[in-house]
Amino acid sequence: MKSPFIISMNANLSAHRLALARDVLSTEAQAIESLSSRLDETFLAAVDAMLATTGRVVVTGMGKSGHVARKIAATLASTGTPAFFVHPAEAAHGDLGMILSGDVVLALSNSGESDEVIALLPAMRRKQVTLIAMTGRTGSTLAREADIHLDAAVEREACPLGLAPTSSTTAALALGDALAVTLLDARNFRAEDFAMSHPAGSLGRRLLVRGCRRDAQWRRPASRPARSQPARCPDGNQPQGTGADGGCRYRWPAPGHFH
Repeated sequence: MKSPFIISMNANLSAHRLALARDVLSTEAQAIESLSSRLDETFLAAVDAMLATTGRVVVTGMGKSGHVARKIAATLASTGTPAFFVHPAEAAHGDLGMILSGDVVLALSNSGESDEVIALLPAMRRKQVTLIAMTGRTGSTLAREADIHLDAAVEREACPLGLAPTSSTTAALALGDALAVTLLDARNFRAEDFAMSHPAGSLGRRLLVRGCRRDAQWRRPASRPARSQPARCPDGNQPQGTGADGGCRYRWPAPGHFH
């Protein structure tokens, strides 16, 4: 049996850990709230630049900002804005060729002074891209050199040491989501469009099957559940491709069957 002292010590430790965890969540939530209140015309300018480009959105960043940049690029790409991530260090060793004139470059750096990102600035100018910077310092080199600067500053990191990127990465990630969702809305991007770039997994199956059922009557095989039967389309056209939902396989609709 544990002594009362050990039980009390464990209880105190548990309370401390819960308090710390709650403080982290509260601090990061406050960072996002502050970011929301500071949104202004520069955010709209960034959205307009991404909408107007005939190129792609290239997202870059180093370290933790690089991990956030990868996620932002993936979210943009899956919601109707062609985008991809370029590692700034690799860019200096040949990957700059992936960036073309007319592209929009979204560069993330909390300090705005990341050496690998700053080193790309001359090439960005030569390529005549639109440079959008997302930093936590409005007076930084990256912020000053950018065509558009998105202020993602936070009051403090949630890390008690003030060292590990926590609030700053959460704020940058949330700001990236805000860009993606605003662009999604501006493009009239629909669930059906999302399904076309996300056919795998339970989400893709659900979206595809939901869309297909608007035009087709699905039949589950009674005796051989692993086999599929063709969907019957109201207009008599034959669907194309196959998809799966649980143990039953379906046909994907031909182009134009989503409404």
